[in-house]
Amino acid sequence: MPALCTLDTSLRELEWLGPARIRALERLGLSTVGDLLSHYPRRYEDRSRFDRFPTGDSEQPVCVLGIVKKTQLRRIRGWQRMFDAVLEEPDAHALSTPLICRWFNSAWVEKAVITGQRLVVYGKPKCTGSNVVIAHPEFEVVEDDTDVSVHVNRLAPIHRATEGVSPRVMRRAIWDVLAILDETTVEPIVPREIDATPRVWALRQIHFPDDDASLDKARRHLVIEEFFIMQLAVAARRAETLAQPGAAHCGPGELMRRLHTSLPFPLTGAQLRAIGEIRADLAAARPMNRLLHGDVGSGKTLVALSAMLLCVESGHQAALMAPTQILAEQHYLSLRRLCDPLGLRVALRTGARKEDAEPLPLFSGAADASEPDIFVGTHALLYEGAGITRLGLAVIDEQHKFGVIQRARLREQGAMPDVLVMTATPIPRTLTMTVFGDLDVSTLDEMPAGRGKIVTAVREETKLPDAVKFLREHLDAGRQAYIVYPLIDESEKLEAKAAAAEFAKWQALLAPMKCELLHGRVAPDEKDAIMERFRRGEANVLIATTVIEVGIDVSNATLMLIENAERFGLAQLHQLRGRIGRGEHKSYCIALTGAKVDDDAKGKLAVFAQTNDGFQIAEEDLRIRGPGDLLGTAQSGLPPLKIGDVFRDAELMTLARNAAFLVFERDPQLTQPAHSRYRKVLAESRHAVLSQVS
Repeated sequence: MPALCTLDTSLRELEWLGPARIRALERLGLSTVGDLLSHYPRRYEDRSRFDRFPTGDSEQPVCVLGIVKKTQLRRIRGWQRMFDAVLEEPDAHALSTPLICRWFNSAWVEKAVITGQRLVVYGKPKCTGSNVVIAHPEFEVVEDDTDVSVHVNRLAPIHRATEGVSPRVMRRAIWDVLAILDETTVEPIVPREIDATPRVWALRQIHFPDDDASLDKARRHLVIEEFFIMQLAVAARRAETLAQPGAAHCGPGELMRRLHTSLPFPLTGAQLRAIGEIRADLAAARPMNRLLHGDVGSGKTLVALSAMLLCVESGHQAALMAPTQILAEQHYLSLRRLCDPLGLRVALRTGARKEDAEPLPLFSGAADASEPDIFVGTHALLYEGAGITRLGLAVIDEQHKFGVIQRARLREQGAMPDVLVMTATPIPRTLTMTVFGDLDVSTLDEMPAGRGKIVTAVREETKLPDAVKFLREHLDAGRQAYIVYPLIDESEKLEAKAAAAEFAKWQALLAPMKCELLHGRVAPDEKDAIMERFRRGEANVLIATTVIEVGIDVSNATLMLIENAERFGLAQLHQLRGRIGRGEHKSYCIALTGAKVDDDAKGKLAVFAQTNDGFQIAEEDLRIRGPGDLLGTAQSGLPPLKIGDVFRDAELMTLARNAAFLVFERDPQLTQPAHSRYRKVLAESRHAVLSQVS
């Protein structure tokens, strides 16, 4: 009997696994017993009873047990190899329909499957002529050996495998490790108040459940555990921020009042609420760490400027960082227009331009009247020479495009500035609890009055002549248009149109209207000139890539045609559409699709056409794409999820979050003996994050 092991035991100490198998497990990122036992099954097969052999097509996979009656290898189309294994049911009677398992160009299967074997087969059956065929099924050979009880006559776990470790081998390795696990060393992680299920029992049942009820109970516990560890990391980050020394950066509000009264429209209730939340943070002697999110056009810039005016009034400088030069210059022009009448100096700092407004004598609140009050820029703000000496507030626009290190570097420009991060992508609540869980959140869920309605239509590319006619009518009436492509140049790999290649076509179709071409490879100075001509109405149509996705604000642009719309993500389509509907005129967005559009893309485009609600679109986009990239380590500093689902388990996420934050509320330094285990959990969690970053 091998020696007992713990969750911390290295797999290399388990010599009975064998060097080749250990190396294969390490390729999956599994180096300890704990890693192996948290390699949860991706699905289960009920091998206590098998399906009957199918007699026709099925959209649902079947799991059957059969005996290989014969095998056949044929060459088709000269070089391809087709291997068939004909299966019969073990209790086959004369009328039973054989099942054909078919593989193409799979030499290893040809060697593994032989006549007389018992196979467990999993896949979707399809009728091919008079035969029922499962193409490329998952399969296991059932041997008459001592480990049959591990693999059949039970709910069998199917784990993600790798070369050298099949699901069968993985199942056996986990079974054997569980047999020598020292249960007394498996400490609970989840507080008993929210789930008292023994952790070691849950680990056994998640791999080898006694029944469906035990599986559900084990999964619930391990999902809570995963979410609780994640939320401990979020709560720890928040506790670290709150523990840092800060300073108040809030003036009396006279500049902000003058700005608001000069506007030709009232602020929305959501804007006023957000300004109130930010003002309270600026007045507090702890660093602000707040997220401001809302739909495209919901008025985030005015909220951010209100915060910057409060900061400047307190004798400090404010900085607004944008991810691109176009967006930075857009913000600069917008802030100059609003700040010049207030007597404030606004400075621009990008890689290509450094520009300071002339000193204006109207405002005397700054500590040094020769220095700018507000800086606008790109990453250039992070480096020496930007001229920031008294940073009190850092506003970061489209924050997901900045890394954690870049944000930290901007904070280093001041003693401990307040930080406001903005995004025009509405964030589903499940993600505000995870990716942005250490931030306070202000939500702009109202749109300003006087915005034109946007009508969206999805059409096949065969309708292009109708779309051109529609564009011409509105261009003749004095409106402007965007035509958007997914690529700059044509690609041999992608069947998608490209902006540069299609530019001449549009010049001919829309003559004598003036068309301009804008994409990421246009030189910065030329980019500025193109945008300025479009803003002034000297250009009627902008043919562009997604470089216009954020920040372009031309109220007379009321038309958008998106080519190969199926190639864009749902959230990206909504961001693009946000470039129109910014004035009082009714606007139109036409999404043209290619000839081959799959069902997923059709579903995505149907949602796009049905709603302009960014929050609804954000939820649907997350549902379509899954949380993987949104919970990615580069964005959030959180380990990827192994078993939890942010949609299906949203209630458990809330439960885990409340419990984790309560721990830090009671014991911010985790000094209590009962909380010592959480220090270890946090250290392991941070190590897991670092190991995910290449």
